[in-house]
Amino acid sequence: MALTTDYYCEINREWLLSCFTISAASEVRSQLMGSGLFTSPSSLSYLSQFSSPRIPCFPLVFCPATMDLTLWQYQFRIIMLGDSTVGKSSLLKRYTEDLFLESINQTVGVDFYVSFLEVEPGVRVKLQFWDTAGQERFRSVTRSYYRNSVGGLLVFDMTNRDSFDHIKEWHDEVCERVQPHKVLFVLVGQKSDRDADGERAVSRVEAEKLAGQLGLPYVEASAKTGHNVRECFELLTRRVYQGLLSGEVELQEGWDGVKCAAPQALQLQKASGSQASAAPKKKKCCE
Repeated sequence: MALTTDYYCEINREWLLSCFTISAASEVRSQLMGSGLFTSPSSLSYLSQFSSPRIPCFPLVFCPATMDLTLWQYQFRIIMLGDSTVGKSSLLKRYTEDLFLESINQTVGVDFYVSFLEVEPGVRVKLQFWDTAGQERFRSVTRSYYRNSVGGLLVFDMTNRDSFDHIKEWHDEVCERVQPHKVLFVLVGQKSDRDADGERAVSRVEAEKLAGQLGLPYVEASAKTGHNVRECFELLTRRVYQGLLSGEVELQEGWDGVKCAAPQALQLQKASGSQASAAPKKKKCCE
C-alpha cells in the first residue's frame, strides 16, 4: 500500500478511522514516519478497540496524538477576487508551488488549490483556495462560490488603474451575497516588481486610503519575485483564525467557509482566551 506525503495530506480523520485495520497499521505507520510529517514514534498512538462507523466489524487503528485527530484542526475556504489578468493565479502558484510562469492560461470558471499553514504551535489549518475568473462572462459562475468562503484576497494590478477602481465593486458584491455570513478580506496590490520601472498607476497612498475605507489590511506583493506573497496569505489566514477565536467568525451548520475537526477544542480555546483577557494585568512600573 503506497502512501505518499501529498496523498496523506488529503486524508481526513473520518477516512482514517473507517478504512485502516490493525493488520495494515504497522505498514501505514512506517510509511507515515518515512514521509517526514511525523518526527517521532510518539506522535502516532494506537487507540482502543472501537468499531468503525462505516465498517463496524473493523477496529480503529491509530491517529496522531493529542489534538491532531486529523491532519488539520480547521479548514478555511479562501476566494481570490479581482479583474482578469491582475495575477491572482500567479499569486496562488507562487504560494502553493513556489513557481512563477511568465505566461499562464487565464482561469476559466474556477480553479482549486490546497495548502496548509500552522497558525500557532499544534494548530494546523487546511486552506482551500478558489481561484475565480475575472472576466464578466464568468461572474455568474464565480458568484456561486462567494457564500461558502470565509476569506478573500482582493487583488488589483498596480500598473492597471481600472483593476484598482473595480476593487470596491468586487468587495461590495461579495458582502451582499454572503449574508448572513461574513468574509474577511486583505487588499493586495500585485506586480510590485514593476514599480521600479515607473509603470505604477496606483500610488501606495491611494491604495492605503481605499483599504482604510473598507477596513482592510493592505499588502503590496509580486508573484514574479515572491515579494510579500507568503505574507498576503498568512495575514489573511491568521485574521480568519483570530476572528474564529474572538467570535467574529462563527461555525454554522450548512456553511462550508470554516470547518472544525474538533468543535470541542475550539470551545476550549475560546474559553482559555476569555480567561486570559479577563485576568487582571499587572501594571508596569511606568504605567
